[in-house]
Amino acid sequence: MRTLIAGCGYVGTELGLLLGRAGHSVWGIRRGAETLPEPIRGISVDLLAPGLAEALPQVDRVVYAASADASAPGPYRSAYVEGVVKLLDALVGVGASVERFIFVSSTAVYGDAGGDWVDEDTLPAPESFRGELVLEGEERALSGPFPALVLRLGGIYGPGRTRLLERVRSGEARCPEGPPIWSNRIHRDDAAGALAHLLEIESPERTYIGVDDEPAPLCDVYRYLAELLRAPAPGVGGEGRSRRANKRCSNARLRATGYRFEYSSFREGYRTMVAETS
Repeated sequence: MRTLIAGCGYVGTELGLLLGRAGHSVWGIRRGAETLPEPIRGISVDLLAPGLAEALPQVDRVVYAASADASAPGPYRSAYVEGVVKLLDALVGVGASVERFIFVSSTAVYGDAGGDWVDEDTLPAPESFRGELVLEGEERALSGPFPALVLRLGGIYGPGRTRLLERVRSGEARCPEGPPIWSNRIHRDDAAGALAHLLEIESPERTYIGVDDEPAPLCDVYRYLAELLRAPAPGVGGEGRSRRANKRCSNARLRATGYRFEYSSFREGYRTMVAETS
């Protein structure tokens, strides 16, 4: 199979390596693609550039995994809406016969559910431009010219993403006051693994949620990391509740396809990270 990864960054690069090890031909689009590791074939082009079509190879499958350069409406629209429209138009222009197009989305499309469970049948209710524009990108992909599906990822963590570990170690991470605020995560390797899996399954649904098995209150995560790091237990108060959407995301639909997680909860994932950095 021939796969194009548009936005070959943190997750996309791992996906490309995974597909390459399985013997597939893989191309990755990003600025500075010459740094992509083999066997990914780098394509250094901006998704909004006029010459995009000329740079495209003939492929069977596409994963759109672009991300915004900054947390502002303009960059979000460029990455999640305009970029996907430009790529779809370019693929049509070169006569591509794409069997599956996956748009990498975010659980931000759900907004705040007050700590309740959400799944793929839950009506999206984004509360910021981030969720709104990602949801618009989903709609563009799903209504496009190729068979498409969406994977809504939770918070991605993994090798190299040590900011939370540093906050816990320094005491900056503090438990929110009041009822639990739930968080939803997925390790980078499982985000890539789920994408590779969804490229292969027969008759997929239009939408999947990509999170691990265990939504967890933020304070539980902080306390567990403090134990791992042998750091002081986190204090309480000082983190604004309004900064975080409070929901528990279900991965039951993804699980039902046969995907098995390498890191089924934050415990396994962070334990491996701490062991590798110690």
